[in-house]
Amino acid sequence: MATLKDIAQLASVSIATVSRVLNRDQSLSVTEETRHRILTVAEELGYTKHLKTGESHKLKQKIAIIQWVSEQGELEDLYYYQIRLGIEKRAQELDYDILRYFNDQPFTLSEEVIGILCIGKFSRAQIASFEEYQKPLVFLDSDTLALGHTCVITDFSNAVKQVLDYFINQGMDRVGILTGLEVTTDQEEQIHDKRLEAFISYTQELGIYHEELIFQGEFTAQSGYNLMKHAIQSLGKQLPSAFFAASDSLAIGALRALQEASIHLPERVSLISFNDTSLTKQVFPPLSSITVYTEEMGRTGMDILNREVLHGRKIPSLTMLGTKLTLRESTLH
Repeated sequence: MATLKDIAQLASVSIATVSRVLNRDQSLSVTEETRHRILTVAEELGYTKHLKTGESHKLKQKIAIIQWVSEQGELEDLYYYQIRLGIEKRAQELDYDILRYFNDQPFTLSEEVIGILCIGKFSRAQIASFEEYQKPLVFLDSDTLALGHTCVITDFSNAVKQVLDYFINQGMDRVGILTGLEVTTDQEEQIHDKRLEAFISYTQELGIYHEELIFQGEFTAQSGYNLMKHAIQSLGKQLPSAFFAASDSLAIGALRALQEASIHLPERVSLISFNDTSLTKQVFPPLSSITVYTEEMGRTGMDILNREVLHGRKIPSLTMLGTKLTLRESTLH
């Protein structure tokens, strides 16, 4: 079990300072950087005695979260909400306050903000505007390493391979994909779906690529409905027995189109979605999905930002989180 001495050694402070910080001694004159370093070391060592004490009323340092979606958009796409939730839970454990900014709300960061977490996809111009604040930056769900910024992303390539390998093992070698195009909120850059890139690459490698089985629209349930309806009408009896939808919203719309056409799942068509938000279990049949660890993405991003704030780390890094194929009633198994 960790002791105050262990924490003091790793945090490079005295045992007395550790004790007073963990006991939230308001009379202690210590920098916020030192206080967060002690709290971080205590948490990493599993020291929990200090959590039993009362809450401190001392002003906390502030972390900004910038969402690339609007507040309404976040409500409609639980994926981004869950990333933010992971950040906020971890920030609370590390004793930070959070300021939230959505893309439809003009903002100017206050001087009190010591670090910024950006969720989603941003153009080079938007990233340049964030850089002007001269605060540590961490991006979530966007590969910004080439632009010199630390990021946390999902392993799209292996996730898509899991889906295709599963379908092939079930004897399904004609696989369709429903995907979407996205544009940064300043309309400056189009975002190409990494899942589609991985899908094309792997199906070509396996010799099962069919251009006519790619359907691209937007990442919405309505688009999923429209794309699947078009697939049913254009392909007729050649409709593949397996589809991969690049988001839960697309899959839910596609499911409605299939049910309207009296095409049964999973007997005639197997369907796998991506993200595995709570919505996948609320439809019938419940959707098989690639489980993305969204809350863990948020927690990981918060931990990385915390280390950058505390230690002034300047080397950008990319952290990639794995996924899991979760099978439910929308697929044969």
